[in-house]
Amino acid sequence: MKKPSRQIRDEIARLQDQLKQAETREAERIGRIALKAGIGGFEIDEGALLSAFEDIVGRFRKGGSRTTTAPPAVTLGASSGVAEQG
Repeated sequence: MKKPSRQIRDEIARLQDQLKQAETREAERIGRIALKAGIGGFEIDEGALLSAFEDIVGRFRKGGSRTTTAPPAVTLGASSGVAEQG
């Protein structure tokens, strides 16, 4: 039996709300971790910060699985605001 369009729209709205809540939880988690790491004390260009996060994601994806060992440290350039691997 096919669902009426109204029921599908309601389901989409419910799923969009769930997605928004999940993204908020994830953002808060990542934000707390970033603050613990000390990132809140720097003025960093958003593009440079995004690039540094993409590098981190790449390192974790290369392993293919979760790891309990820490990845190489990421240090922030003092004047440039660009992340450097250390």
